[in-house]
Amino acid sequence: MEPISAAFTTFGVVLLLASWIQLLFTSFEDDYTWGLTALFVPPLAYLYGFFSWDKAKASIWMAVIGWVFILFA
Repeated sequence: MEPISAAFTTFGVVLLLASWIQLLFTSFEDDYTWGLTALFVPPLAYLYGFFSWDKAKASIWMAVIGWVFILFA
């Protein structure tokens, strides 16, 4: 793997992990059941983010940028 590809992959994964953690905090603040759902079924955390766009748009944009980095790798 080339160094630039490895760097893009690493930054993308870190951004995805950080966005999921930020979504966990946001969903637990909004509703306890959404928080537990986001904790135990991580893809549903992003579904929550789309339903609560005004509260979680920073997390969703962070995840989009993470996926862009991974796709460029």
